[in-house]
Amino acid sequence: MKGKFLRRALALILAAMAAVSATACGLAGNAEYIERTRGKETEKSESAFGLKEIPKGSHIDASGGFAQAHDAFTTTLKREENDDYTVPEPPEGVFDLVTYPSEVGDLAAYVSVDPEDGKKHPLIIWVVGGWGNGIDDFPFTYPEWDNDQTGSVFWQNGILTMYPSFRGGNGNPGYYEALFGEVDDIVSAYEYAVSLPYVDSERIYLGGHSTGGTRALLASEYTDKFRAVFCFGAVDEIKYHNNSQFTFDTKNKDEYIMRSPIYWLDNIKSPTFLIEGRDGNSENLERMERSYQSDALHYFVVENADHFSVLAPATKVVAEKILADTDAEVNINISQSELDEAMKQGRTELPAPVMTGRYIEELGLTFSCPYIWEVMYNEEGDGFDIYSRYEEPNAWDMAGFYITVYQSRDGGMQYLKEDMESEGYEVSETTISGKPAVDGVAVLRDDNGDGYYQRYIFLENGEMYVVFEFIIYEEYAEEVKPVFQDIVDSIVFDA
Repeated sequence: MKGKFLRRALALILAAMAAVSATACGLAGNAEYIERTRGKETEKSESAFGLKEIPKGSHIDASGGFAQAHDAFTTTLKREENDDYTVPEPPEGVFDLVTYPSEVGDLAAYVSVDPEDGKKHPLIIWVVGGWGNGIDDFPFTYPEWDNDQTGSVFWQNGILTMYPSFRGGNGNPGYYEALFGEVDDIVSAYEYAVSLPYVDSERIYLGGHSTGGTRALLASEYTDKFRAVFCFGAVDEIKYHNNSQFTFDTKNKDEYIMRSPIYWLDNIKSPTFLIEGRDGNSENLERMERSYQSDALHYFVVENADHFSVLAPATKVVAEKILADTDAEVNINISQSELDEAMKQGRTELPAPVMTGRYIEELGLTFSCPYIWEVMYNEEGDGFDIYSRYEEPNAWDMAGFYITVYQSRDGGMQYLKEDMESEGYEVSETTISGKPAVDGVAVLRDDNGDGYYQRYIFLENGEMYVVFEFIIYEEYAEEVKPVFQDIVDSIVFDA
């Protein structure tokens, strides 16, 4: 839909260039739904009420701690659910698609590539929200600042990152266990990360959001192997999650206890940070804070934020802390004022898009463009449309470019240059991939007064003219210009 709209807008803009065209005519899906609970407001106690006790009648032996109880418990699944969604290939040179061994078999994951600098680097395992157990291209998208669940701030700032899938997802063995077996998979992901020669085994962190935040919190209760754990929007009891996703025996109360972090907070040894926006699941966080406090647990409610908007500013703070955590022992301290200030600042800059190489065999053409852009035949059948498969209101999703092929003719390049100048384009003659080209730039307006930045490159390649038409709404132009230039610089034709 968006591509067609941009194409129509481009057609309106180029209507005034009919003479130029005549010269060469002749050929031619995750934000998780959160069911927020709203009870009566309770004044915050000055001290903890005491760890929530396992209810009477439970058959769980908690005396040996959560790990022992978890390992001794056998979950009963009333629904055996899984999926076979294909894992997309990650951006080349940025992430590798790997499998890591688990108790149910090999599971897929994205892992940052080896920097090949001979050094050991910190790594964070990031567990995305939602109930799905798979991975897709979500980490490489560019959502709005107030809903950025990708965890991409870590790898964009030089921190190695692992995105694990879990049992039952992406054709993995096993079934969805709704916060039980997935805890074991997180531990298995840790063991895989430790085995990587370029990872600092003493600086492996864990983080997650929403369902992923609850999974991360349960993992922190299960093991102290992680250097620090960051849980965004975790719930205290699983009953506050979307129970339509529960695959276990919901008549067995012990199933709930084994998936509810509030009963096991005293097992946490690694520094664990619970962070949530006031308008999100903050009641869950505050119940845990009242229930149990220790030197290892750090609770933060961020005002003027919700379950989603807290992520972008807070993960940026966490990334900075991880990069500075270089002592032999963990030395991460986060203050309420730091989180509040980060929330006030907002997004200062849009992350640069992850670029990836593309090849169009019909044209013998290689170029790089943002990973999330698709290459498709256009409806006219004379070229290709290249634009994002997403429609978020940001520069990378709103931008696009189009490749059209025409038959060349004598004098066409000079005629085009003169005519473009008469239409208000700033035009220059250049060479691209060693081939002569005319490069024109203008901001043109449609009948509604809306402005569009357009870059129109007319390149002569043997008996063909290859036209690259770049377009973006005027408001995003300054952000996108460097990306358009990167694409132009990457253009190479087969010899």
